[in-house]
Amino acid sequence: MPYVVSLVCSRCGRKYEPRQNPLLCERRDLGRLDINYDYDSIMEKLDRDEIERRPHLGVWRYAELMPADKRFAAQLNEGNTPLIRSKRLAELLGMKNLYLKDETRNPTASFKDRAMAVGAAKAAEMGKKDVVIASSGNAASSLAAYSAALGLRCCAFVPEDVARGKAAQLLLLGARVVRVKQTEEGRDPTVQMMLKTVEELGWYPSPSFGPFNPYQVEGPKTISYEVVEQLGWRSPDAILVPTGSGCLLTGVWRGIRDLNALGIVEETPRLFPVQPMGNQPLVRAINSGKRFEEIEPEKWPKSIASGLLDPFPWDGDAAMQATRSSGGEGVAVSDEEIINAVKLLASREGIFAEPSGAAGLAGLKKLLDEGKIDKTDTVVVLVTGSGLKEAEKATKLYGEPPLIEPRVEELTKALNI
Repeated sequence: MPYVVSLVCSRCGRKYEPRQNPLLCERRDLGRLDINYDYDSIMEKLDRDEIERRPHLGVWRYAELMPADKRFAAQLNEGNTPLIRSKRLAELLGMKNLYLKDETRNPTASFKDRAMAVGAAKAAEMGKKDVVIASSGNAASSLAAYSAALGLRCCAFVPEDVARGKAAQLLLLGARVVRVKQTEEGRDPTVQMMLKTVEELGWYPSPSFGPFNPYQVEGPKTISYEVVEQLGWRSPDAILVPTGSGCLLTGVWRGIRDLNALGIVEETPRLFPVQPMGNQPLVRAINSGKRFEEIEPEKWPKSIASGLLDPFPWDGDAAMQATRSSGGEGVAVSDEEIINAVKLLASREGIFAEPSGAAGLAGLKKLLDEGKIDKTDTVVVLVTGSGLKEAEKATKLYGEPPLIEPRVEELTKALNI
């Protein structure tokens, strides 16, 4: 980590040297170890021209801003996802500059590949063999893929009702998959089990939130790098971020801070975390003016957006700071609004998103209706995961297709034409 200066606990301020390769704060206070970089040295190597010259090598295109050595990386080519300028959807919403960052194009079809590319590389760099994750499915699938590529043994703790598509992907990628029941309100049983294996078996934790692994949080920063470059080195006015633990929002914010520190862009977009109404502890805290320490976990999270059901926003401190300092606010959307967003993305733009992945669009529609985002703003909506992950949910939206004999008269009857 030649450009990493230090790691500092977000709770107690304890400082760690990069050579220590810390994972959790020694005080076990659930503080995230925030990584500090030597921006002056990075500026000597990295600017707009240099980035444009480099080939697309996943998150490692920005190796100076990553906390792991790229020599240990799996070459699955995550990232470099398209920023699609919306036409039909923008017309429906009355917008001029709406962009969709399509993260379904990643190797395992979600943005989590950016995080796990770094988390798994760090495990390999540290000589770890067993990695473990607590996840609703997407992050686990991603870690399983990178573990397979690097020869790591992956164990995934997932919820009891994990989507079949996600479970199948995990098993095919060679992960040891264990479903865990929720037995206490406000407690995530998958996280409980992950921590037990870290403490008792010495496994390497790599969940997609910060307090248990400081390295994977850095991967999602590259979304911001790409968005700014794809907009011609301009920052958008607003970014809508589907949010569970707060890790993705934290990464997006850090990416913008990196670009500011390197003098690549000066502006900061307004950041809007979007949570389902059935699990909105972060949004509730942000909009009521509470501090991170006052966040109350959701007792029994419930939503069609299963990827956003973290009962507690582990990276809530950074997510709150990102939202407030950027002039954004939290948005809570109903399952009905999320389902409508899934349909609109598919029918208007040809993007098949899972409910969690479409929540950002639901949030945008709500903010437009409330006049909190102007229709002339340049807005980026993150579409974070593919609908193929939860195909059973999509089929329920429309029912079974008609079955006919091969005759035109039956076709016209079935289609009412």
